Amino acid sequence: MGILIDICDIYKIYNPGESEVRALDGVSLRVEEGEFLAIIGHSGSGKSTLMNIMGCLDAPTSGEYLLGGEKVGSLSDDRLSIIRNRQIGFIFQNFNLIPSLSALENVELPLLYRGLRHDERRGLAEKALTRVGLSKRMGHRPCELSGGQQQRVAIARAIATRPPVILADEPTGNLDSKSGSDILQMLHEFNDDGRTIILITHDPSIAAAAKRVVRISDGRITEGGVA
Repeated sequence: MGILIDICDIYKIYNPGESEVRALDGVSLRVEEGEFLAIIGHSGSGKSTLMNIMGCLDAPTSGEYLLGGEKVGSLSDDRLSIIRNRQIGFIFQNFNLIPSLSALENVELPLLYRGLRHDERRGLAEKALTRVGLSKRMGHRPCELSGGQQQRVAIARAIATRPPVILADEPTGNLDSKSGSDILQMLHEFNDDGRTIILITHDPSIAAAAKRVVRISDGRITEGGVA
């Protein structure tokens, strides 16, 4: 397997000068294709900032980030948008579902942005929702679903585009223990399918589900930074 993510000496600095805040302070990290990696740290450690940069949602102040051998820092906004849509599936703690849309429509949305035909995106969305056990809930809106079911919709949305990377930010944070365990099991199944899973968490028991753990504190990686 090759190196999928290669981060070299990344800094993210807010308010440069006397009152500067170093959210990331010289972070280097490599992630191989097909890894199941957890990044663990307390609130304010820099783990969410690192996730946003890995997910092409934010840019570092300095340093280099290669995704699949491509230098992310030199890409246009349009190209970054394409990468987010096609190469990265996002799972968030708060689900980030659109309340007015059904589960099926929420999952279809990123496929719509990709420009797929209606029948093609409908088929992919239905397949993804069936994969996460929601074949009988496709027409329900988020308010009609439990927290665990809403997270399953979010997971279906993340995998429907068949991305090689899944970034999961505290995916069990708002769930009961049974639902959380089910979500982690799904992530393992996706990893077994060959997807690279990057799990962001503050909880050591959740991080233990990963095959490799990276610890971050005060914007610096303190453990597990070398693949």
